[in-house]
Amino acid sequence: MSIVPEGDGRPDAAEGGRYARAPMLSVDQAMLVITAGLPPMPPSPPDEVALQQALGRVLARDIVSPIDVPAHDNAAMDGYAFAAGALATANPLRIVGTAWAGRPWPGHAAAGQAVRVMTGAVMPAGTDTVVPQEHVLREDETIRLATRLEPGENRRLRGEDLARGRVMLAGGRRLRSADLGLLASVGCATVPARPRLRVACLSTGSELRSPGDTLGPGEIFDSNRFTLQAMLAQLGVEIIDFGVVPDDPDRLEAVLRDAASQTDALISSGGVSVGEADFTRAIMARLGEVDFRMVAMRPGRPLAFGRIGAAAYFGLPGNPVAVMVTFLFLVRPALLRLMGAREPAPIALRARSREVMRKKPGRTEYQRAILMPDDQGELWVRTTGSQGSGVLRSMSEANAIAVLAHAQGPVAIGDPVSCVLLDAFV
Repeated sequence: MSIVPEGDGRPDAAEGGRYARAPMLSVDQAMLVITAGLPPMPPSPPDEVALQQALGRVLARDIVSPIDVPAHDNAAMDGYAFAAGALATANPLRIVGTAWAGRPWPGHAAAGQAVRVMTGAVMPAGTDTVVPQEHVLREDETIRLATRLEPGENRRLRGEDLARGRVMLAGGRRLRSADLGLLASVGCATVPARPRLRVACLSTGSELRSPGDTLGPGEIFDSNRFTLQAMLAQLGVEIIDFGVVPDDPDRLEAVLRDAASQTDALISSGGVSVGEADFTRAIMARLGEVDFRMVAMRPGRPLAFGRIGAAAYFGLPGNPVAVMVTFLFLVRPALLRLMGAREPAPIALRARSREVMRKKPGRTEYQRAILMPDDQGELWVRTTGSQGSGVLRSMSEANAIAVLAHAQGPVAIGDPVSCVLLDAFV
């Protein structure tokens, strides 16, 4: 299910400057333009990655199971194995042996006989059903069933989880923790993974200082670089930090040129809003093909995208929340495409609003929100308060983003709202 609503791409003349002379893109249109210019990376020899280091890596090809899992019919619980024909009789079953996990019983159970089995033990020859140990009446070396059973109950079949030769994980999958367990269950010590995407990250602005520095008059700490790097780390890419670049055209051009030569993608924050874009436009024209656009979204309206040399380039706004929103809803899916990852968009949940949300039709709004169920299990959503694009605290407090559609107007109390959990992006 798409979490990005469609729009009509109407221009917003109130923005002024060069942006007003080009139609404003809807979020869907912006995503189409970005992905159209960013095909997946060309094929390259895969990395053979140890299973312990494979979390988040993208599979280079399909993985076929080399064995059946389980390798044998086995007991699903501790109990007694016997032939299902005994279910039709009331006679006691005589215990003739014990089968342990990893130590099969070597004999053959005849009619009227039972074998003590532990969970995971290979089903003894001649048996096909297991009665749990708590559901028998045992006297010396015989048992009577104290419950009703169906033939084959409490038995796991060979290949029930995975059949030998079956595709267990498709190429393009970004590996999760359960996938690593699945790979380990068939004996894979390494996996073929696509090379990690190399992504450069930098912030622009002479007023910015890194944490740990001393602030002068009018200066602020740079938070965007650290937020971006954290979100990039969750994608499993290789991050190259180019720090803070002051508002110096020569310095900015040199850093962008250097960053693009070393990476597959480059993300900067700041320097793409109205007025600032004129400053950077000449630099980008010399370095590559970069388009400056306004996107009908809030927060995150100004955006630059294209290529610098062979590297994909994303120029994000400078406000902290706008950086996060544009990354999550526009840059992240583009990077996944570059990585060759086949990953669906996070699923949107429907909740009812606990408050009035102001909204103008003609743009998609992403409001920081808290999603909680009531006592009946129905989901309700409220905002975290001020939705200013510089209020980073609101993003820290939120557990979800309320996505208000392009054509949608104000939201009344009780109205349905589309929400996506922030944990869905991890």
